[in-house]
Amino acid sequence: MTDRHTPVWADDPGLRGEAHDPSYGGERVRWPGAQSQDPSWSYEQQYAYQAYPAAQQGEVTDTGSWRFDGRTSSYTDQQTYDTFAPYDPYATYTAAEPEPAVAPAPVAPEPEPERPGYVLPPVPESSWAVDTGRSRLLGRLVLLCVLLIQAGLSLRLRGTAFEDEALYVLAGHYEIGNILHGTPVPGDFEGYFSGYPKLYPVLAAMVDSVAGLAGVRIVSLVFMLGATSLLYAMTRRMFDVRAAIGAAALFSVIQSTVFLGNFATFDAAAIFFLALSAWIVVRTGRAPIVAVVLAAPPAVLAFATKYAAGLYLPTLLVLAVLTAYRHRGFRALARGVLLGGAMGVLLGAGYLFAGSLGGISQTTTNRAKGADTAAQLLEHSAQWGGLMFLTAVGGSIAYAIRPHMGEMPWLEQVGPGRFRRIALGVLLTGAALLAPAYQIHLHTEVSLFKHVGFGLLFAGPMAGLGISRLVGPHFRHPQLGIMLYVLTLVFGMVQAQQNYSFPDSREMTAVLRPMVDRKGSYLAEEHEVPAYYLRDVTGYGQWQSTFGMDYTDKKGKRYSGPEAYAAAVKDAKFDVIVLRGTVTPDVDTAVTDALRGNPHYRLAAVTRFTTSKGDGAYRIWVKR
Repeated sequence: MTDRHTPVWADDPGLRGEAHDPSYGGERVRWPGAQSQDPSWSYEQQYAYQAYPAAQQGEVTDTGSWRFDGRTSSYTDQQTYDTFAPYDPYATYTAAEPEPAVAPAPVAPEPEPERPGYVLPPVPESSWAVDTGRSRLLGRLVLLCVLLIQAGLSLRLRGTAFEDEALYVLAGHYEIGNILHGTPVPGDFEGYFSGYPKLYPVLAAMVDSVAGLAGVRIVSLVFMLGATSLLYAMTRRMFDVRAAIGAAALFSVIQSTVFLGNFATFDAAAIFFLALSAWIVVRTGRAPIVAVVLAAPPAVLAFATKYAAGLYLPTLLVLAVLTAYRHRGFRALARGVLLGGAMGVLLGAGYLFAGSLGGISQTTTNRAKGADTAAQLLEHSAQWGGLMFLTAVGGSIAYAIRPHMGEMPWLEQVGPGRFRRIALGVLLTGAALLAPAYQIHLHTEVSLFKHVGFGLLFAGPMAGLGISRLVGPHFRHPQLGIMLYVLTLVFGMVQAQQNYSFPDSREMTAVLRPMVDRKGSYLAEEHEVPAYYLRDVTGYGQWQSTFGMDYTDKKGKRYSGPEAYAAAVKDAKFDVIVLRGTVTPDVDTAVTDALRGNPHYRLAAVTRFTTSKGDGAYRIWVKR
């Protein structure tokens, strides 16, 4: 059995040493011996060396593919050329020509894609969270809608003058007479008014002379709309447009805002000045430190307009520090000191100019304590502003955890520090608790439904941030924000209507007009109302209220309290008596008992009215 790579004649013993190889033209060749010249040589190298001695002498020999005809050997295989080239000085390598490549078939060009008729613009990653021109325009349009709703809610309230409205407008007329002509003021207005009588009452009287009580109420609406707008601007400066819209939307529909927007008292003007001062504080956060002094005049005006606004002056001072702390560090403390100093100088100058202000003590700092319980005051405070307060708490917590929404990931690390965020949330949200806490201390609910609006003005930015976080990035859950706004609107609208339900005094004043003149003396349970409507035929000094009186009878005996009224009625001191039996029940009972069987008086008329608390009536007695 022979190997298929070995020629058969190579294993024949008879051919050992010499062999006949047909490939060499029948010539006999010498077969190499068993011993190789070099173990590293290949088979072909050993064969050439042993079979052809001429190769050892450098002569051209033929080893299968070699030819000894004087011509150069040519190889078309690279491996064969590498093997025999050392023994063939004429060896050359000729590569086989590649077959001609077949040209590929022509490919038809791909058709161009059809261009769409409309391409959606790229969606900004941060949506409304970046304060762009477009977002500001949208925000102002939404704010306009918010203000229109607020105005509609306030203007839907209807009623004749409340006793406080009548008192302040009437006092303003007398103050104008005193300023212009030196006419004595018929009452110590400075001693018991809850604001300086030469500020808002004078403004109200000037408007009343032109447009009546409806015009004065419109002025209050302008003040409240201005406060909502300033709250929007302040919140946008502190956070973004979405939070500003949320703050303005919630504040515009709470019951105190709706109520005060059509109520001619000190409160609306005081809230506006507080909002103006807070906006200046926030707006000048990056301005030179001295710019914060601009916030002092409106803050002092707020306090002078209504003394209860002074409860929030410390809030403005701390806000001045926190709004600049991020950019100025501890130097922001100088900003608070500068603002406090400016307020102190203006307050001192105002006190020197105004003189004695006993109303501060009687109506604010040393107000008489009542009998209302803390639980009752907390319950009513929660009813009047609880939804907005809880939203502010949620916004404060969310702001403490994360300074920005998830839609702005690049801002996560550049927001204000956690300490400043927590302090800002506590300051603004905590301001909503100042009025309830102080009135719990006094155990009185008088005017609390109005005063809660002062604190909610400061809590507004955090409430706006809370509703913005509730909705989520890119308006993920708008239904939650809409639901919260609608609930606040419904509660505010209903509560404002309940609180605004005053006795209709039109019929009562119409009955009284022919009965009064500038010579008589008149007793009325809410004497400010008839004194205001009948000021053209009577003077304020002719009217006696049922809130307190001292009287000395004909025998020289002195009386005070309900007994004084009973003694005066028995002596027929008053020409007309008007009672409705709910404001001062003790005095009403004493007067009614004194009228029973009294020959000096007769019941002239009973005029009925309806309020949210039920039906009532004015009973009018006339001296015979």
